[in-house]
Amino acid sequence: LEILVTVLNMNDNSPEFKQTNLTRAVPEDTKVNATIVAREDLSASDGDLDTIFYELITVLGTEGYFAIKGVNNPEIYLQKALDYEKFNVTTLVLNARDRPVGSADVINTATTTINIFIEQADTKSPWFLPCNFMNADKSICISSPYTGRVNITEMSTEPLILEPGPIYAIDPDRTLNEKIVYSIVGGNTDNVFSVDADTGNLTMNKAVTSPDSYLLQVMATQVNNIQKYSIATVEIKVINKSDYAPYFETKIYNGMVFVDLAPRSFVFQAGDPSSPLMITAVDADFPNV
Repeated sequence: LEILVTVLNMNDNSPEFKQTNLTRAVPEDTKVNATIVAREDLSASDGDLDTIFYELITVLGTEGYFAIKGVNNPEIYLQKALDYEKFNVTTLVLNARDRPVGSADVINTATTTINIFIEQADTKSPWFLPCNFMNADKSICISSPYTGRVNITEMSTEPLILEPGPIYAIDPDRTLNEKIVYSIVGGNTDNVFSVDADTGNLTMNKAVTSPDSYLLQVMATQVNNIQKYSIATVEIKVINKSDYAPYFETKIYNGMVFVDLAPRSFVFQAGDPSSPLMITAVDADFPNV
């Protein structure tokens, strides 16, 4: 008697990942389409030798950045450029099933979690402060020109006082905070001014002999990368020195008006209705004015 026994392979094994929890550090400047987690690290095995189907689930707010190569290829790649300021950590969930979505058969599944940490990269040039953000995600910040003034024929020995504040720039890649140095790259006629490379303080090398204003171009550069730089404008106005405060020629002025005068009518000197009342001030710094 010959008995032929056929053993049928039942779908009684679930897919298995090598690891159920992975962590990857991803630089912010990683190129789009670059592999984030290799296929061999994410491929699940199945005791029934079934074809495995994969699905990647992302956390709300980080959709569109990461994807898998295909329904049967779990390799995770970068789909959209990263921005550390938008998010610097996220979690991905990779599901594996031994039947395609919508199958009427019994489906066995497995899950692995991928923790992604974004490492900030040196992507931004220095910002001069104060500055105003130009877009909603605060990736562009534009500063207004600095302004100051000096007295003609005088050389100040102290750092110049500027508005809206001293020359100061930061590295907006805040976790890196690269060192910044300053230099004057334009507008410094006759080398009148100097800027401290470390502090940004603006000082004078000599007195100004011309009433013309100066429009300086000051550059802030990252020490680690000279291609990361920004330029700010500093306007220095040259004025005559003022030693005296203006004063009124008379402490008390007396005037007179007539009843029912129309608006904007003259006020006349008290006791002299034919002479308009004149209020004048003088300044000893300008004796001929």
